[in-house]
Amino acid sequence: HNFTAAGDVCRVYLSNTAPLATNSVKADIAEIAAGNGYTAGGADATAATSRAGGTTSVTGVDIVWTASGGSIGPFRYAVLYNDTPAVPLDPLIGWWDYGSSITLNAGESFTVDFGTSLFTLA
Repeated sequence: HNFTAAGDVCRVYLSNTAPLATNSVKADIAEIAAGNGYTAGGADATAATSRAGGTTSVTGVDIVWTASGGSIGPFRYAVLYNDTPAVPLDPLIGWWDYGSSITLNAGESFTVDFGTSLFTLA
C-alpha cells in the first residue's frame, strides 16, 4: 500500500474472517454486521503523521466500541485500512489478531490500543 500520509483517513473495522497475506483491500476481508454500537466501515483512527529524516511515523487515537442494546460480534480481528484513495479502493494497511473470537454483550467495551504509533515507514 502506498500511504501518502498527509490527509489520509485511516479507519479500523472488526472482522471474524482470518486475513490472508494476499488480501489487499477492505472488500477482501468480511466485516461484522453493523448495529448495537458498531458502525459499518469501522471507526476513524484520526491518523496524524510526523517525519524525521527519511522516516514517517503515523499515530492514531485508541478506538473504543461499547455494545448498546445488544451484542457486537463475534470478531477476532481489527483491520486497519486507508479510506482515502479511490484506486485501489480502501487498501489494507494491517490487522491485529486477538487470538480467539470476542463477543461484546450490552454494556461491555473493547479498545483497540495503538500504543505510541500505528506504524512507521522508512
